[in-house]
Amino acid sequence: MTTVAFLGLGAMGAPMAQNLVNAGFPVRVWNRTKAKARGIAGAFQSPTPADAVRGAAFVLTMVADDAALEPLAAECRGVMGPGAVHVSMSTVSPALVGRLAAQHAEAGQGFVAAPVFGRPDAAAAGKLWIVAGGPAALLEQCAPLFTALGQGTYRYPTAAQAAQVKLAGNFLLGATIEALAEALALGERGGVDPRALLAMFSETLFGSRVVQGYGPRIVERKFTPAGFAVPLARKDFGLVLEAARAAGLAMPIADLVAGRLDRLAATGRHGYDFAGISEVVGE
Repeated sequence: MTTVAFLGLGAMGAPMAQNLVNAGFPVRVWNRTKAKARGIAGAFQSPTPADAVRGAAFVLTMVADDAALEPLAAECRGVMGPGAVHVSMSTVSPALVGRLAAQHAEAGQGFVAAPVFGRPDAAAAGKLWIVAGGPAALLEQCAPLFTALGQGTYRYPTAAQAAQVKLAGNFLLGATIEALAEALALGERGGVDPRALLAMFSETLFGSRVVQGYGPRIVERKFTPAGFAVPLARKDFGLVLEAARAAGLAMPIADLVAGRLDRLAATGRHGYDFAGISEVVGE
């Protein structure tokens, strides 16, 4: 079966790499912190990114941000063979993935942006939603990988569009958490049991995966361990606001949520889950 290199084994990357192994793919893994690579049963641990990538048909990257991805992609490009495909699964800027697509094409390689929706538990269960952007032929080549990683794939014609969709989705996630936190706080200030109010929201017009997933964290004030920690959420909202500025679009709710996240970070709550913005709502 086709050899896959997987670079970046954090809370999301590690279970994703394991699912590829479990699906029967030969997988070479690399992570900056070597101990994390040892946790992927059945994968070959590579000492460097180049060792993982050399000869692989697909190179999957799952790293924190633009600053981590760009130099890693350059290193990969130098050793990837003709026709090999780099699949970037990180949440990064549309501008960066546009550059990477052009650079890989110039090198005779493929590039697909495939950021994901879902928390680490969804990654472990192979239940991610994948937003894939790139030439149709490349997306078809990647389909078996996506089947091993997720429950559904939404395809877009360019990598930059996939990155833009991911930012739009993360904005909607944050806006929903903000609105839910405000609604629960309003009810609680009026003497309403927040657990009962959340149950009503979940069972009526307002039920959604976001409300059902983040609502219990809000009412129980259970913000650790984080599934989507404050620094990563703030990074993503920085990208949202950057994309909005580039589009000439005002996004006041995005500004508000970014400010909530800044407040958490400034008060030592870096390790909180995204749902922790509800604490700032009540302050």
